[in-house]
Amino acid sequence: MYMLFTVENEELFLGRIYCYIHHDDDLGISPLFRFGSIFNMARLVLDDYRSGYENGFWWQRLFNGYSITTWMVVLNLGSTGLLVSWLMKYADNIVKVYSTSLAMLLTMVLSVNLFNLKPTLQLFLGIIICMMSLHMYFAPPNMLVDLPAQARAAPESLKEVTVERRTGS
Repeated sequence: MYMLFTVENEELFLGRIYCYIHHDDDLGISPLFRFGSIFNMARLVLDDYRSGYENGFWWQRLFNGYSITTWMVVLNLGSTGLLVSWLMKYADNIVKVYSTSLAMLLTMVLSVNLFNLKPTLQLFLGIIICMMSLHMYFAPPNMLVDLPAQARAAPESLKEVTVERRTGS
């Protein structure tokens, strides 16, 4: 996500400059990702060769030791990533920060109920501060402070102004 925003910012500020490190090709795979994948695959094959393939190829034992808890964590992190990307598509960074804070609150409530977690004072204070800032951010301004009533100008007191635009050098 960060790399995508970095590319967009570079294009906005510097113009259309080709950046090889962040550039995505037609397959959607960056050169750095391809570089890392090739060397990691070579290491896995080398380890298999050194052990004499006694445990089989690396792809045959890729998910050995995965329990239901491991799969739940993988599912949770994958869905969280999709939700964050959806949120960033339709909202701004502030909403993302607040949604992360609310997710922490939900995690705390579930942890207390499921794992008998004993919440600390710092956790409660953090949640209270987050809720207060959430209220202050989304509340209408007149609810937070006493604003004077805005006086509207009468339509007959408004004057129409025309502006001439000069063209040429």
